[in-house]
Amino acid sequence: MPQAKITTKGQITIPLAVRQRMGVGPGDTLEFQDTDAGVLVTKGKTASPFTKYRGYLKKKRGKNPDVVLAALRGEEAP
Repeated sequence: MPQAKITTKGQITIPLAVRQRMGVGPGDTLEFQDTDAGVLVTKGKTASPFTKYRGYLKKKRGKNPDVVLAALRGEEAP
């Protein structure tokens, strides 16, 4: 069974085999859930960085794409 040692700062290095099995890597988050059997560690759910842009162009439908792109760039329309 893989093991990890806790540093004085409370940090650990998760063994490679465990990271691969969980499908986690740099930048991912882990969630800790206290259960009767111990602590359950699962991969956290991360929102896509593009979620805030979903539906943004709907109100631009039917407009000239060059004009829309120029406005997004802060330029004058062609």
